[in-house]
Amino acid sequence: MRIKEKEGLDLTVVMPCLNEEQTVGHCVDAALQFMNKYKIAGEVLVVDNGSWDNSSKVAARHGARVISEPRRGYGRAIRTGIAGSKGRIIVIGDADTTYDFLHLENIYLPIAKRHCDMVIGNRYAGGIERGAMPPLHKLGVRFLSYLGRKRFGVSIYDFHCGLRAISRSAVERLRLHTVGMEFATELIAEAAREKIRMKQVPVRLRKCKFARKSKLRTIRDGVRHLRYITNWNNADSIKNRGRIYG
Repeated sequence: MRIKEKEGLDLTVVMPCLNEEQTVGHCVDAALQFMNKYKIAGEVLVVDNGSWDNSSKVAARHGARVISEPRRGYGRAIRTGIAGSKGRIIVIGDADTTYDFLHLENIYLPIAKRHCDMVIGNRYAGGIERGAMPPLHKLGVRFLSYLGRKRFGVSIYDFHCGLRAISRSAVERLRLHTVGMEFATELIAEAAREKIRMKQVPVRLRKCKFARKSKLRTIRDGVRHLRYITNWNNADSIKNRGRIYG
């Protein structure tokens, strides 16, 4: 994957967003406070994935740069965000207050200090707040993460954590093409193929502070992850993947 050279920043926090007007402002505020605390030259980039509420206006009002990806899909939104980012390090996180953007030290610093090139959060090590994740989802993530560890030869225990980071130099080596939730698995699989240095850190999953309807579809999304894992081929992946912009 190639990203056009852009003005340099230390950090871009990419937030995919679909109808998050109640929460996105809180997440943007927290991420900017983190950057201010550590004097990090950075930006928050909200990728509006076809919202019909005021998410874009709220995000911009709170200081985010907002871009649009009208084609629905978690993978599409993040790929668009990565392609549009300016930071040397890219943090990816959900815009629904389930992750703490005010304390990104464990996510950002390992890459900033060049200890690794990609960081994946581990919610099972950091703790899952009561009501933050349905029981079936907990079991599914554990099962699919186990399959992923065996298939891709990595030690990551939470393949689907929505808080993660990667260096620009590392992501430019990847060719990512998935459009849905399976992107979370693809990013780890492709990093493993490229022998990217990975680290996992504890992160706490919190219950959303506002009443909302979950966008996750446990069975459908689980099947998409399973299909990706079973169909993945290390040799074929080199020639069959499209660019990040696809």
